[in-house]
Amino acid sequence: MGKRKESGFDILASMTWPACLVLGLIGFIGIQYGIGWLWGSSSHPFLLAFAKASSTGVYTPLAWFALWVCTLTSLASFFRRRQRRRLLESQTGMDSLRNMDWKTFERLVGEAFRRQGYAVKETGQGGADGGVDLELHKEGQITLVQCKQWRSQSVGVQTVREMFGILVDQGANAVKIVALGGYTTDAAAFARGKRIELVDGRALLATVRGIQAKKEPEVALDNPVLFAGVVLICLLVAFALSKQQPARSAEAPGTPLAPAPPAVQSATPAQGVGMIQTASAPAQPIASPARKIYKADPPMSKDELRDWQKRNREAMKILEKTTPELETAPTQ
Repeated sequence: MGKRKESGFDILASMTWPACLVLGLIGFIGIQYGIGWLWGSSSHPFLLAFAKASSTGVYTPLAWFALWVCTLTSLASFFRRRQRRRLLESQTGMDSLRNMDWKTFERLVGEAFRRQGYAVKETGQGGADGGVDLELHKEGQITLVQCKQWRSQSVGVQTVREMFGILVDQGANAVKIVALGGYTTDAAAFARGKRIELVDGRALLATVRGIQAKKEPEVALDNPVLFAGVVLICLLVAFALSKQQPARSAEAPGTPLAPAPPAVQSATPAQGVGMIQTASAPAQPIASPARKIYKADPPMSKDELRDWQKRNREAMKILEKTTPELETAPTQ
C-alpha cells in the first residue's frame, strides 16, 4: 500500500504545539529584524538593497504570514494530539482495530508507544521497500517501527528481513513490527534472537487496554486554556515588536558614520604641557595679515629742495659739535 507524501504543513504539525509557536516567533523576528542586521554591512549592492528595504517595514507582512502559518500548525498539532488520545481511549476490541484505515492505525500505534514513555516521530517513510512508519526515542535508544494493518494476511519473512536491513543500515537499537494479521512461521524464526520484536493484534490490544485502565489525566499540553493563553501571548509579543522601528531606520544600512572632529592641541604657557581639546566645530583657516603698501613721495619743488638742504646742513653742524672725536689707534 502506498504511503502519503507529507507536506511542509504536515511536518510542522507533527511537532508539539509549543515548538510550532516558538518557531513562528523566531521566524517573525528573523524576517522583521534579521534581514537588516544580517545584510546591513554587506558590500554586495543586491543584499544591501534588501537590508535597506527592511527599515521601511516592507517585510512586516511576510513576518506576520510566517507567524500565522506556525500558529495554524500549532492549532493542528493541538487537535491531533487530543484526537490521538481519544482514539486510543475509544478502542473496544479487535473489530475496532480492524475497522480503522491504515493512517488511523499508525496514529493509534504511535499514541500507544507515546503513553509508554517514548518520544514518537512520525516519519512517513513507508513504501514498497518496507520503510519506517514511526521512530521511537527513549533513554538514548532509537527504535524503528513498521505498522501493518493487514486484516487477514500474515506478515512474511521478506518484510522482517527488510526491516532488519534498515536497522543495520540506520544504526538503530531495535525494530518493532506491529501487524494485526500475525506473522508466518518463517518470519518468527528469522526474528528470533535478533533485535526485532513482532507485535501481533492481540498484543497490541492488550497494550491499549492496559493504558485505558490507568486512566491517565490530561497533561498540560492537552489543556485548551493553556494553549489559547500561549497563542495570545505570542501574538501580543509579535504585535509589540512590529510597532518598533528597526535599529537603522534613520541611517541607511551599511552607511559609515561621519568622522569625529579632529583633536586640537593647545599648550598652557605657564606649564608648557600640551593638552588635547576636541574642537566643537571644524577649524576655520586663519586669515593672513594684509600687506602694507608703500607709496613714493611726490617730487619736491626747487624751494622745498633748498629748504631741505638748509635744514640738513644745520643738522650736520649740530651733530659735529655734539659728537666727540674718536681717538685714532696708534699704528704699529
